[in-house]
Amino acid sequence: MADKLYRVGLTRSFLERLDAIEAFLVEAGAGFTFDTLLAELRATVIPNLRRFPRIGRRYLANPPQSAEALAQLAALPAGAPDALREYLHGDYLMLNAAMEANATVYLLSIRHHRQLSFDFARLWPGAHE
Repeated sequence: MADKLYRVGLTRSFLERLDAIEAFLVEAGAGFTFDTLLAELRATVIPNLRRFPRIGRRYLANPPQSAEALAQLAALPAGAPDALREYLHGDYLMLNAAMEANATVYLLSIRHHRQLSFDFARLWPGAHE
């Protein structure tokens, strides 16, 4: 167990992805699924991140191979690439970063596990709010 509880911050990009997920599910007639996702975020995901900020797989355990993705990782603040983790919960994959300096885990993005890669260029600026 972690020595201290971390704060969990929701970035603008994470909230935008939640909005997109909600719109898709409502259009598909499955709005109740979005309510379930929100309940699970509150009851399970956020408490787990608070207690275990390094839960999940290191994002760089399987580093990207494309020149574009590698360039985006290189442009992140010092130490940020090593802080990136993937947390799989149900059908959703979340990208987060635990920052020691302010004891905060930032939820950077969420996507269905079958979607394409994360968009780092849009993700990181929202983490500093």
